[in-house]
Amino acid sequence: GEIIASLFSVESLDQAEDHIILAMLSEDGEVIDQEIAKRLFSLTVKEIMPIEKKTFNCKLQEIIDSTANLITKNISERNAKFFDAEAQKLDSWADDIKLALEREVKDVDKLIKEAKRSAITALTLEDKLICQKQIKSLESQRSEKRKALFDAQDDVDRRREQLIMQIEKKLEKKAGSKELFRIRWRLN
Repeated sequence: GEIIASLFSVESLDQAEDHIILAMLSEDGEVIDQEIAKRLFSLTVKEIMPIEKKTFNCKLQEIIDSTANLITKNISERNAKFFDAEAQKLDSWADDIKLALEREVKDVDKLIKEAKRSAITALTLEDKLICQKQIKSLESQRSEKRKALFDAQDDVDRRREQLIMQIEKKLEKKAGSKELFRIRWRLN
């Protein structure tokens, strides 16, 4: 039969991977599994018979291409899981910030309500003025906290956009295939 060995290299997400792909056919055209093809190399060689490209069976190249496509698909699926994990981290971080800021706004709201009650129950004009100044100060704090909440949400949106752009650049796969050798074989 015939066998071809090819080196398939893929660069994605700042990582390089090399895969050796073996495609093997018997003389009667039967496709032989890669695992069996690997075992062929553990046998003793009596004679090496290189083959010319023009006599080479095209079905072997189809096997190489099909295996390379499968490897590329697996890498894409793994990259999708990586992206999901990174997006989940970003979402969790955003939720934590949002909840903390919302809690702070609610706490200031409670203080404002208490200060308003104190202003109503204050007996002297001086006490009422002190309470009103305190209310104004607390409302100013609440406004700052709300602004911080909106700024944080804008920051999250910017970071999400940056993450998407970074991952988009990293997802650009560079793949190449290089034939290592092709031979005819015969078992005695």
